[in-house]
Amino acid sequence: MRRTLQSIPLLLLISIILFLITTNAPGGALAPYLANPHITPADIVRLKHNLGLDQPVPIQYLKWLWHILSSGDLGWSTSNSEPVVQAILDRAVATLELTISAFVIALSLGLSAGLFSAIKPYSFWDYFITTFAFFGQSMPVFWFALMLQLALAVHGIPLPGGYEIKLPSAGINSSDTFDLGDRLSHLIMPAIVLALLQLALFSRFMRSSMLEVMKTDYMRTAQAKGLDFKTVVMKHGFKNALIPVVTVVALSLPGIAGGAIITETIFAWPGAGRLFFNALQQGDISLELGYLMMLATLVVFCNLLADVAYAWLDPRVKYD
Repeated sequence: MRRTLQSIPLLLLISIILFLITTNAPGGALAPYLANPHITPADIVRLKHNLGLDQPVPIQYLKWLWHILSSGDLGWSTSNSEPVVQAILDRAVATLELTISAFVIALSLGLSAGLFSAIKPYSFWDYFITTFAFFGQSMPVFWFALMLQLALAVHGIPLPGGYEIKLPSAGINSSDTFDLGDRLSHLIMPAIVLALLQLALFSRFMRSSMLEVMKTDYMRTAQAKGLDFKTVVMKHGFKNALIPVVTVVALSLPGIAGGAIITETIFAWPGAGRLFFNALQQGDISLELGYLMMLATLVVFCNLLADVAYAWLDPRVKYD
């Protein structure tokens, strides 16, 4: 409860910073209209008055904040001609589908790889997993996405008998009717690209944390009592090794959502990340600000989630 109350002034400070940055961007909120050669100076003055841009910035911010707190109104999207909340929610399902898939892949494979690497340190598989982790952390997302499209969509996966499988390179489905197999085939590549960085981070943190736990006295005592090695690792070691990994895992959720901007754009995935990218190109200030505030709220929420997970994993942790 105390951490939740502390997050309120934090979000207010974030909202002030984001509002100042977006409203002072080149062109400002009128950028989409200034590109029209038929707009006259009188039209600009009228638009400023109608949008409240002729008022001082603090007054603009307070009105924007009041609309959010009173009715959840994030403004009007000039690029989509609809409320910002509606524009984001219409595409949130596609983004959730992609980010949850990527998170499940990164979490399951990353923790498993890190655990296996720690159990067999300095073996061939440990070096292989470590090399893959460095690859995942250093690989530019846009380049890896393009190479994956070239390998799996252009050249395809060869099969016995001269057959090959080619995955769709863009979009969320091939037709208007829902087909699970078709949806999954479109989801594979963007989910892999989005999960790569987090998978590498999870495996590295899990390996180092588990190696530290394996050296502790209680782990050696459990083995000296004759307990099965698998029981020692999974029952006594794994849960304690998760404690330092919790922060990385919890904060990876907004990281994945932020990374979806590039991934969704490359794969033409109709999600909120691609919507935000289009808003940047078209100078849609209200949509940019609304999306960034949602990401900021997600970051703060994930910090609270990490605090709760700390207390569950280790009751000794206290927040004074």
